[in-house]
Amino acid sequence: MIKRFLASLLLLSSAVTAQAEQPLIPAPPQLAATAYLLMDAHTGQILVEEDADKQVPPASLTKMMTAYIVSEEIGKGTIKEDDEVLISEKAWRKDGSKMFVKVGDKVPVIDLLRGVIIQSGNDASIALAEYVSGSEEVFAEVMNQQAELLGMHDTTFKNATGWPAEGHLTTARDLGTLARAVIMDHPEHYDLYSEKYFSFSGINQPNRNRLLWRDPAVDGIKTGHTEEAGYCLVSSAQKRGMRLIAVVLGTGSDEKRAAESQKLLAYGFRYFQTHKVYGPGDVLQTERVWGGKEPDVGIAVQQDVFVTIPRGGEDNIKADLIIDGELEAPLQKGQPVGKVVVTLDGETVAEVNAVTTEAVEEAGFFKRLWDSIKRFVMGFFS
Repeated sequence: MIKRFLASLLLLSSAVTAQAEQPLIPAPPQLAATAYLLMDAHTGQILVEEDADKQVPPASLTKMMTAYIVSEEIGKGTIKEDDEVLISEKAWRKDGSKMFVKVGDKVPVIDLLRGVIIQSGNDASIALAEYVSGSEEVFAEVMNQQAELLGMHDTTFKNATGWPAEGHLTTARDLGTLARAVIMDHPEHYDLYSEKYFSFSGINQPNRNRLLWRDPAVDGIKTGHTEEAGYCLVSSAQKRGMRLIAVVLGTGSDEKRAAESQKLLAYGFRYFQTHKVYGPGDVLQTERVWGGKEPDVGIAVQQDVFVTIPRGGEDNIKADLIIDGELEAPLQKGQPVGKVVVTLDGETVAEVNAVTTEAVEEAGFFKRLWDSIKRFVMGFFS
């Protein structure tokens, strides 16, 4: 038997959803770009998209994956930030944007990571790829494996830099997924994307993301440009508890990619909000436990539950707590026993596990026997 309970949402009005006023939201801006996308970083909800699944060359946006894998390896402990990387001739000779490392230099991983993120250095990208995987070719295989793990199913990487290569393609949707992973999975390195300058070997270079100077809410993340890809920008900004990711691909100039990205971010912050429905410490209700030392147990969620809603649309949210049958001891703390389904205007926007807040041990023989009798008797009246 499945028990359903309409949970009271925190800090929400008691007004009936059907009577709630519908917020007005205009059509999103139309951008002068090949493809674009706007995402709520907390929820993954897509707010705006245009040709988001069209495969296009990513140029130096590729380096987001290069940096992500390096952060992954640091997190695993397989490499360290202060490891010194020997610069190869291949890395030194690579054309395009450079960190200006030299053959035979020994450069700390963290400095090379800054060279990738801030200076968009092709030389730094190859040096890190060779250090992590032995060669750039093997590193590209790792990039593709990581892309699959992240759900970037329309992406193929051929190198660590974004240098034009046949079949080196991605989509706006996949880049949004990657940017979200960069931000959420490795906050310890995300601050690097907001640094405006990095100096190496006496050469000081600015971050190419113009929005870092224009908008204090913007704190990342990466630019890209080739003749085939056009001018591209993946940007992120945080305001009033909401973080947005804007992906703009194939614009006509450096200025245009910044201006078009600003349009998307402004639209998202003006008309939408990220709403926290529940946190892990919020007890939704208590449930009867049969055959346990304790008569009942609290039910909560495993993690923060966020939803993206039109600004001012809190009254249109509902949440159903669904328990998968009657609970029997023993129960472990954090044991899934059902789910919470959050809907906005009748459409499901979040679904998470409902778990027990504490362990419940099995009771002694006579208590279990008594509970069995009560369940038997109550069955006649249910």
